[in-house]
Amino acid sequence: MKIDVATLFPEAFDGLKVGIVGKALAKGLFELDLHNIRDYSTDKHRRCDDYPFGGGAGMLMTPQPLHDCINAVDPERRARRIYLSPKGQTLTQSKVVELSRQEALFFVCGAYEGVDQRVIDLDIDEELSIGDYVLTGGELAAMVAINAISRYIPGVLGSEQSTEEESFSDGLLEYPQYTRPAVFNGVAVPDVLLSGNHAEVDKWRRAQQLELTRKLRPDLLKGEDK
Repeated sequence: MKIDVATLFPEAFDGLKVGIVGKALAKGLFELDLHNIRDYSTDKHRRCDDYPFGGGAGMLMTPQPLHDCINAVDPERRARRIYLSPKGQTLTQSKVVELSRQEALFFVCGAYEGVDQRVIDLDIDEELSIGDYVLTGGELAAMVAINAISRYIPGVLGSEQSTEEESFSDGLLEYPQYTRPAVFNGVAVPDVLLSGNHAEVDKWRRAQQLELTRKLRPDLLKGEDK
């Protein structure tokens, strides 16, 4: 997979160079290219913002630098172009899986009070949000999306089973997990996990998923018995 990002702050993405994602990038399991929007500004000061027509607080990103950046990087419109925005569809696990199947993604990061609507109308395929709150820019949202999506790229995780047995993979929260020692600070691991009976372990895990989801996220249960 190839991922491009248009941003005013490429240095913000240094956080993706560590951990599992950083190792995947180093191995070439997917490609991440950052593009500084200021490099495409025709303003002599590389300015990329201006006051909004009609008044209002703050500044708005002007269309020219962003439009030119997007179309210079993706001239044939092969990538799925995504603008990170509080107005967008909420990023869910199912959306992550859907996007992970794309050959190319292009994340566009706004700043200030957002971007000129004409860029969205002309150049963007969809808007995506990571939650009902507002950030100072789209960089953190893009990193969240890239981190989540990269986990579904073959080879990024040590085991493909990791994405099959986790929260939201089947619409429920993940069951509790334990490791050694069997007793810690007087608290013991549930006996069933030490029994070696895989059928009983699976049964216990499913029950735990339902109990936790019912308690913490009942909205996820939908067709399940509440």
